[in-house]
Amino acid sequence: MKSWLSAAALALVLVATPVAAQTRDDVVAALQANFGNPEIFDEAFAVIQAAIAEDDVASLAEYIPFGTPLNVNGEEVVLADEAELAARYDELITPEIKDVVAAQTFETLFVNADGVMLGNGEVWLNGICIDDACTDFTVKIVTLQSAM
Repeated sequence: MKSWLSAAALALVLVATPVAAQTRDDVVAALQANFGNPEIFDEAFAVIQAAIAEDDVASLAEYIPFGTPLNVNGEEVVLADEAELAARYDELITPEIKDVVAAQTFETLFVNADGVMLGNGEVWLNGICIDDACTDFTVKIVTLQSAM
């Protein structure tokens, strides 16, 4: 399982056409095929969507990879902790990001081996391994990007 998108994969995603009509079962099947645990992504999506809608930094913090790089507008940003997330929240969670996350439905998530895309690539989620064998993982936001 890849933890970060390559620049080439990200470029391809940004020019991708919209997702064709799919059902919740289609998304669950894609998550199962790529990650083996669709429930963890379902829960993460719901919490992230609510947290961003309510500007709830504490809830969103659960899905930020503190201490490791987060791709923000094509640059690696390392956030130390929840306090830094709170201080930089408006810079990271722009009005565009808020709109994309609010409009996203589970049924329209794009899923592939590189992660789970919201919108047209404004937000990417991925499974981050908890142990070296990657027998278990947690979901984190790995990319945030607003149109420039």
